[in-house]
Amino acid sequence: MKNIQAVKGMHDILPDQTPVWRYVEQVLREVSAGYGYQEIRFPLVEYTELFARGVGKVTDIVEKEMYTFADRDGDSLTLRPEGTAGCVRAGIENGLFYHQVQRFWYMGPIFRHERPQRGRYRQFHQFGAEAFGMQDPDIDVEMILMATRFWKRLGLSEQLVLQLNSLGTAETRAAYCEKLIDYFSDHLDQLDEDGRRRLHTNPLRILDSKNSDIKTLIVNAPKLIDMLDESSREHFSQVCKMLDEVGVSYEINPCLVRGLDYYSHTVFEWITDKLGAQGAVCAGGRFNDLVEQLGGHATPAIGFAMGLERLIDLLSQLKLLPEKFLQPHAYFVMVGDKVEQSGLIIAEKLRDALPALRLTTHCSGGGFKSQFKKADKSGAVVAIILGEQELNTGVAAIKYLREDRQQQTIPLEELADVLKEIVGEG
Repeated sequence: MKNIQAVKGMHDILPDQTPVWRYVEQVLREVSAGYGYQEIRFPLVEYTELFARGVGKVTDIVEKEMYTFADRDGDSLTLRPEGTAGCVRAGIENGLFYHQVQRFWYMGPIFRHERPQRGRYRQFHQFGAEAFGMQDPDIDVEMILMATRFWKRLGLSEQLVLQLNSLGTAETRAAYCEKLIDYFSDHLDQLDEDGRRRLHTNPLRILDSKNSDIKTLIVNAPKLIDMLDESSREHFSQVCKMLDEVGVSYEINPCLVRGLDYYSHTVFEWITDKLGAQGAVCAGGRFNDLVEQLGGHATPAIGFAMGLERLIDLLSQLKLLPEKFLQPHAYFVMVGDKVEQSGLIIAEKLRDALPALRLTTHCSGGGFKSQFKKADKSGAVVAIILGEQELNTGVAAIKYLREDRQQQTIPLEELADVLKEIVGEG
């Protein structure tokens, strides 16, 4: 019988990898809390219409990448291909936006049917942050500062480049798209197949092409930033001025666009040259029209998202992950039937006395030699040794596994005091 394997492009995260994930997730949680952002959780499955209306019918996500199916009631449902639309739907449905200011973050799996490659999977995990109800450019800057602090905490400050652009208003973009269509139509023979497909449906996305053969054509295209209305130009100027004042460096990239229809005004992206073609680590921008577009009251909004797989890949490649994660403080080596029964009781008393103690208790027997091998492999700082002789005399031995220190014999009632020092260091 053939073994059942994971779906192509969807990967297991194994126990030796999860400590890395917990580390990164904890940094994201702590920094977000430091800026007053609160966690929101919303379903993995939404009505398909939400993404068709919110993301845009002519985007790659809606046209080619969504996992969509009919449920038993005949409703068309979709596994979420991005987080913002679901976050906005939850806010509207639960009355969180009208005359209110909100700062949210979320984290979880995202699903897109793409060709699997490094940094791009069919199920991946995303962290996102969204702020609602604030119109002025200071919230744009706060969002960028929060992400900048993520990079500082993770050691990535020197590895990422912040790029900025402004997409202006919907009216400005519509006029610009007409200008783009005229420009690219005059150079139709130089466009690749993907560009010709997008020309009359989503010409902005041509600017985001990674095809080096049309790079010169894109560079010479008309620039949206040159067509901004006065209000949009002033907003973007203020964002840049504030970033200058707080010392955040950036590049203005007039070809920077977002792949989703709901973006407007400020857009931004952190990129790296360490991950090949998939160089965007975090991206976002304003989506001032989306709440109203999905049925709510007009609400200014801004957000960003990052793929955790890509972020962890970058940290691993640059050797920026801590060498030690949550290895056990102690491994309990026990030999003898009577010892094993007593040892479980002793282990529980130690956990009661030291709630932060990470103690792995050996189960299912084995001699001292085999148990010591497992203790060493576990990464524990010390091994607690309990045999029949130790149990009869009311003591246990402490063997240091990571440093050259003499083995100690400790009365059982003092064991928690000795481990307390190790827990405090861990």
